[in-house]
Amino acid sequence: MKQSVVKIENLVKRYGDLIALDHFSLDIREGEIFGLLGPNGSGKTTTINCLLALLSFDKGDIEIFGKKMTPTSYEIKQEIGIIMQNVAVFDELTVYENIDYFCGLYISDREKRKQYVEEAIQFVGLDEFRKFRPKKLSGGLLRRLNIACGIAHKPKLIILDEPTVAVDPQSRNRILEGIAELNRNGATVIYTSHYMEEVEQLCTRIAIMDRGRKIAEGTTDELKRMICNTETITIEALALTDEIVKTVSELPHVYDTAYDGTKFTVFCSGGKHNLLRILGVLQEHSVSIGRVFSERPTLNDVFLEITGKALRDKGE
Repeated sequence: MKQSVVKIENLVKRYGDLIALDHFSLDIREGEIFGLLGPNGSGKTTTINCLLALLSFDKGDIEIFGKKMTPTSYEIKQEIGIIMQNVAVFDELTVYENIDYFCGLYISDREKRKQYVEEAIQFVGLDEFRKFRPKKLSGGLLRRLNIACGIAHKPKLIILDEPTVAVDPQSRNRILEGIAELNRNGATVIYTSHYMEEVEQLCTRIAIMDRGRKIAEGTTDELKRMICNTETITIEALALTDEIVKTVSELPHVYDTAYDGTKFTVFCSGGKHNLLRILGVLQEHSVSIGRVFSERPTLNDVFLEITGKALRDKGE
């Protein structure tokens, strides 16, 4: 088993009477892209700030690279890259100068820094914009600059908080491909996002938080197996009788149904041939059907069933 890069044990953080983190624990292994999910107020930002020793906490322990993390753990901090949701660059500096400045906070050797800055510019695809100032960049290019500033010093641990918010599809794909490449090159990544398709595409493991607690953890497939809904089947059909709906409801692995007069939705838990059995019932009753859809659960479905909250509707 690979060694822990981040280990959080029984973390408690209070703001007066409010418990922001309630005995929260996490173990992130070397080489993972770890998704940290949760609704507004769940404790994600507090966790990250405690992890970076930007916030004190009431109880618990945090280790990074096997060493205790403190506000003066500068050797550890040199190996961390942080890209927050709010873009943090200097408007007075060009693209090149911004990346050079942030890289210079970690790399003092001029030749090495120059090489790293050039590699970061090429990595995020900003070569033709190197002399531009941030106000001249589009939202997507600005996000790329923000990422370049955070990873130019080649950190071993990279924390990305909503890096693709409000960017165009081309920039989003570029950013996601870049994150995957950083991981292939050896970086461990902590990734937060409310775009569930990104999380499914990127993350090797995921933790879901709510009210300061970890309520679920695992791979995408493991999380989906935790919920009741394993398949949702939607069939366009007219004039279904109560008897037909009742017959389908009593089939194996069907735990709920809904019918609005034109669309018949069947929710299944387990089973491999649910669609065939449902269509068989409709055929026996000579029901004329239109389009048929079979959908597996998404991460948003997982979140909704576990917490009762639609993650994308609770943007943080």
